[in-house]
Amino acid sequence: MSDRYIGLMAGTSLDGVDAVLAEIRGDRDIRTLAWNYHPFEAELRATLQRHCFGDAIPLPLLGELDAWLGETFARAALSLLREANVPPGRIRAIGSHGQTLHHGPDARHPYTLQIGDPNRIAALTGMTTVADFRRRDIAVGGQGAPLVPAFHRAVFSHSGEDRAVLNLGGIANLTLLPGDGRPVTGFDTGPGNTLLDAWFRRHHPQGHWDEAGRWAAQGSCNPALLRRLLADPYFQRRPPKSTGPERFSLDWLAGHLRHCPDLPPEDVQATLIDLTAVSATAALRRTLPGASQLLVCGGGVHNPVLMAALARHSPCPVTTTAACGIDPDQVEALAFAWLAWRTLAGKPGNLPAVTGACEEVILGAVYPV
Repeated sequence: MSDRYIGLMAGTSLDGVDAVLAEIRGDRDIRTLAWNYHPFEAELRATLQRHCFGDAIPLPLLGELDAWLGETFARAALSLLREANVPPGRIRAIGSHGQTLHHGPDARHPYTLQIGDPNRIAALTGMTTVADFRRRDIAVGGQGAPLVPAFHRAVFSHSGEDRAVLNLGGIANLTLLPGDGRPVTGFDTGPGNTLLDAWFRRHHPQGHWDEAGRWAAQGSCNPALLRRLLADPYFQRRPPKSTGPERFSLDWLAGHLRHCPDLPPEDVQATLIDLTAVSATAALRRTLPGASQLLVCGGGVHNPVLMAALARHSPCPVTTTAACGIDPDQVEALAFAWLAWRTLAGKPGNLPAVTGACEEVILGAVYPV
């Protein structure tokens, strides 16, 4: 049986799909063979930006988006295999995260919803597909997120050394890896790139994100606004906890900007940089004060202004996961390839100490071919 897996990850930044081809022979025996990034076509991106994380979406559009994304994920997987010159028959399975439409772990009836029809992925690629990873954790009392700390434990933990991993996606999540055998923990710290991107698009409608943080670099952090933003109760809430753009939205930001009405927009952007950096590093200081290094991954590593802010505020040296042999752009997609491997091996994929679930469970649904 093949030991090659594909991982597909589309995050809350709503920009495209990261696809990784990996050889997985055990929990720590993982080798990346190929990687590519498949950007969303303009119409799909615009539709997602209008409707993801909002309060309403027309039912016909929901169905169409589910199918549209499934086809997009399938194309990303097939494109990756063409570039790697690997036939689909050599792949054991695809692990597809899907695209989060809404995340409500604290609702009266907790839920999370990822779309990107895995039936389409399996049918169009001819490869067994594992998907819908988060809802089983919620079914046993968990937050359904973050799920990547189990993978971080497998590939980044080190006996005798406390380490932390910060994923800077649309939302930032932190994994704490004690070196003395204590349980691994992790949680969403708050906004990563989601507010930065949304505020940038508000003032640059033709753009998608603040390339290399250049616009933020033109502004200055406003301490009064930063204090107001950091006063949100989420930042002081004890884990387990997870969040999303449903909470940290432009509407949330607008409520605080009413008290600072004349700020230049680039100063707001600079303040949002510090919001991400300070909320993440303060959480690290509270929860793993002896960390020897902070390993960063996700799209935020390409924003030097954000990385400099992290280095300024962090209680320990900041580097990227490349220092441990995994490209920071590949970590999350690789995690979902690994989770697919665990699902098919009959192994649990969640960490109750992270998500708050009452037990370890096998994650995901399998769509065979």
